[in-house]
Amino acid sequence: MTVDTKIQYSRMGARLLDHVQNGTTDWAVDTMEVPSTEYTDPAIWQQEMDTIFKTLPILVGVSQEIPEPGDFKTLEILGIPLLITRQKDGTAKVLMNVCTHRGMTLASAPCGNQKLFSCPYHGWTFKSDGSLRAIADAPKFGEVCEGARDLVQFPAHEEGGLIFAVLNADSDVDIREYLGGMMDDVAKKGMDQWTYVGNRTIYGPNWKVAYDGYLEGYHFKAAHPETIEPRTFTNVMEYDAHGPHQLVGFAAKNVTSLEEVDRDDLWQHESKGFDFIRLFFPNVSIFIAPEITQIAQMIPGPGPMENTTILHFLHPSPPENDEDVTARVEMADWLRDVVQDEDYNIGLQLQKGLQTGLMKSVLFGRNERGNQYFHRCVKWYTNRGEETPKPEL
Repeated sequence: MTVDTKIQYSRMGARLLDHVQNGTTDWAVDTMEVPSTEYTDPAIWQQEMDTIFKTLPILVGVSQEIPEPGDFKTLEILGIPLLITRQKDGTAKVLMNVCTHRGMTLASAPCGNQKLFSCPYHGWTFKSDGSLRAIADAPKFGEVCEGARDLVQFPAHEEGGLIFAVLNADSDVDIREYLGGMMDDVAKKGMDQWTYVGNRTIYGPNWKVAYDGYLEGYHFKAAHPETIEPRTFTNVMEYDAHGPHQLVGFAAKNVTSLEEVDRDDLWQHESKGFDFIRLFFPNVSIFIAPEITQIAQMIPGPGPMENTTILHFLHPSPPENDEDVTARVEMADWLRDVVQDEDYNIGLQLQKGLQTGLMKSVLFGRNERGNQYFHRCVKWYTNRGEETPKPEL
């Protein structure tokens, strides 16, 4: 179903304005307890990796990382080495970065541009589309059927400047259907045409501890007193869902300047009175600000108490001068510091409390409606619907 973003944005903007005027927020029916072991138990974490991160579409890259034919990037997610390549026809392929002869890592560079990849162990050569081009000293090796030893290829979908893949080569998941209305929204932004400012890598806690932080503004005043709170109201949120994905609205301190704007026209005022965080379940958070756009790509592991997050930064237009370049780099560094020093470091500290085993559960308030929905989605996917009703926001 195609999303009418004008109606959606205007409705959420109007609700945020009402919340500020009335001292309210978007409320759930009741509070919700989640056992602390949901964050700390290695068996639960492994089940989440198997049923969510290795089964559902996840973000593996941003289009601007590989803009030209022959460009590639490598990364590892949950022990699976990936090679993402840009083809002559402009499409992206997500391959396993492993030679199909004996399992050697194929490409060691983090990025580059090349048409062929040669295995450093025995010299087998592969094209950028993953097909086996040549076997070293083939007459002595023996016959190999064409196509039988091509690189493992994962189902992938690229749209709106984002590259998603399912880390199961045999998956029949319809990636576009899964991304649904949230991708309708993001694709309209045209981020695939934006300028790539660069990325920053940070390290944080359990993936759900980290994801919880993206979902609510209840913590702004206490955790971000000099960074986020001066611009954005604390504990004023509005939520909408597209399947397991969420659009979270926050009221800026100048939202009351929109009081005279026709409610149907509020869609034009994103970042000028209210802001949205767009979250693709389970590993993406997108924040579009006037100064810069941040796309957080969360990679859980290698164990249950840690994650690596790659923060990608984009801007709608190329820099006009050196001052523009400097300002964008400084903004990227500033956002990196906010997430690492204020969000993730707090997450690492609260995680220590959970690991004691003495606090049996965490409690989400009625005001933390998006967090409640997120945890219901996690349970639904890990149980595959068995004994768990499909969640509704």
